[in-house]
This record gives sequence, C-alpha cells and structure tokens, in this order.
Amino acid sequence: MPLGRRVSKDVAEPYEADQRLAAEYEDRLAAAGEAERALRDAQAADVPEPELREATVAFDQAMTAALAAAEASERVAMGPKVYSAETQDAKARRAAEIAYRKAKARPAVHPWTDEVDRLRTAREAHRLAFRTQPTVHV
Repeated sequence: MPLGRRVSKDVAEPYEADQRLAAEYEDRLAAAGEAERALRDAQAADVPEPELREATVAFDQAMTAALAAAEASERVAMGPKVYSAETQDAKARRAAEIAYRKAKARPAVHPWTDEVDRLRTAREAHRLAFRTQPTVHV
C-alpha cells in the first residue's frame, strides 16, 4: 500500500518528465555559459558574419534549453497538484490553476521563479541585441 499521495497517470507522466528535465538544469546552464563565451570570443576576434550568426543562434538555443530546465524545476518545486491534463474535467483543471497560484507564493518556489525570470530576461535581451531568426523578405 503506497503511503504517498496518489496522482493520476495523466499527471504523473509530465511530472516525471519535468523531474528528468530539472535534473539537467546545471548542465544546460553550463552549456549556455560556454555558448556565451564562444559568442563573446567570436565577437572579439571579429569573425565573419556567418560564423558570428552561428554562434549567436547556438547561444540562443542554449539559453532556451536552460530556460526550459529552469521552468521544469519550478514546476517540480510546486508539486504534482499544479499539473492538469486535457482529459480532466473543468473542475480538476481549475483546481490545478488554483494550486499553481498558491504554489507560486511558497518560499521554496521563489528562487526558481526568480531564476526563470532572470534567464528569460537574458534570452530576450540577447534576442533584441542579435538577430536570431532569419529576416523575411516581402
């Protein structure tokens, strides 16, 4: 007889996936740091535009991966109650929304929320400073 809280299978799978992704956070953050160093070195060396663009896109992808891991860590810190599935009824989805807002107020979640905000801001600043998407000619 399990002693922990029972969670539906629809919720358990994404929760476990987030736990696996959250475990990769440190590695993804280190990869983003390495990608940033490579970009800054390429800028300092005045490399040709295609190589600089490649370093820019690599840094953007590394930041996006680190952000995804930080968001997963935040959800894991909130607990399985904040997950909802499409197969659940409206009442269960609403309960998950309320649990999400309550969990955001917990002190254990605050560091992850701050980290997500920091990474998102850094990624958006990078995207504003460098073109990471190809331009569309109309």
